[in-house]
Amino acid sequence: MVHEVLSIAWCMNKLIFRCALLLFVASFYSCEFKGVAEHIIYPSDTLNGTDADKNLSSGPGIDSLDYQKRLLNLAHDSADHIWPVRDSFTKTGAILPYNRILAYYGNFYSASMGVLGQYDIPVLKQMLKNEVEAWSVADTSTTVLPAIHYIAVTAQRNPGASRKHRLRMPFHQIDKAVSLARDINGIAFLDIQVGHSTLMEEVPELEKYLVQSDIHLGIDPEWSMKDGAIPGKKVGTIDASDINWVIDYLASIVKQNNLPPKVLIVHRFTNGMVTNSHKIKKCPEVQIVMNMDGFGFPAKKKDTYKRFIAGQPVQYTGFKLFYKNDKADKPYRLMTPEEVLGLRPRPVYIQYQ
Repeated sequence: MVHEVLSIAWCMNKLIFRCALLLFVASFYSCEFKGVAEHIIYPSDTLNGTDADKNLSSGPGIDSLDYQKRLLNLAHDSADHIWPVRDSFTKTGAILPYNRILAYYGNFYSASMGVLGQYDIPVLKQMLKNEVEAWSVADTSTTVLPAIHYIAVTAQRNPGASRKHRLRMPFHQIDKAVSLARDINGIAFLDIQVGHSTLMEEVPELEKYLVQSDIHLGIDPEWSMKDGAIPGKKVGTIDASDINWVIDYLASIVKQNNLPPKVLIVHRFTNGMVTNSHKIKKCPEVQIVMNMDGFGFPAKKKDTYKRFIAGQPVQYTGFKLFYKNDKADKPYRLMTPEEVLGLRPRPVYIQYQ
């Protein structure tokens, strides 16, 4: 009898999952998507979707059903009107949602900016390897991809020679970060804190790196002082129009150089850090991750994630863990991989500072 009950329960759970997947797939085609129902559709050569549509399954190596299942899995196999994001695109060579990126963050010159400046390279490699193993055990269905997330442009309280309150790192330091990422068979992110500068001015300065397939980009609104305030005195802001400019720029690089999609990380822990986030565009060439960048005890971090990341969907989500700041208040510990994976949606980008 017990065996029969368990068998019935297993069958019911399997049926529920299949129904959820079917509902999710159907919802993909009930909105603005055009074409036959057996394909996911994405705009072929434009970012606004006005040209003729092309189906993903026509590209080599793309399994549209597997892609849909992975998106649904991030939402704990339960689709609603928010998650998974309906106009989420992919193309051949995409990192997400096939991997979970696990990044070490910081700047080699500063111990206060993150883990990259706190330890020697051999120690960093071993620490990151241990974290990769822990996350691999916590979610055996998703490959963990290690990454080095290096702050290539740092905001400064002093205006400096440029009078723009930002300092560009020398290329040999950026090269060090890229080399470290490749040593661990991972990818690199170059992060930008604009200060009084702009993304339009700073991003092109990194183009010689961005044309490389394993180098991606991060932007930090906290340090974008549009009102002329001194960086660090208040939390900064960027608008969807700024992010869309970056998306267009990255998409152009991908197309011109026949690259796999770029991953763009946008940090956020307050509502005002990113204005008009609902207007952030999506395109097959750029995968957008809104990264929960706030520190604190677990309940506080979960609330920030729910309000400003999960509650304001863009495409994919990320979650930052602070080795020091998260332990400052009770219960004096970091959230575990299992706790973070319990969030909805599950983050595909994990950052340790």
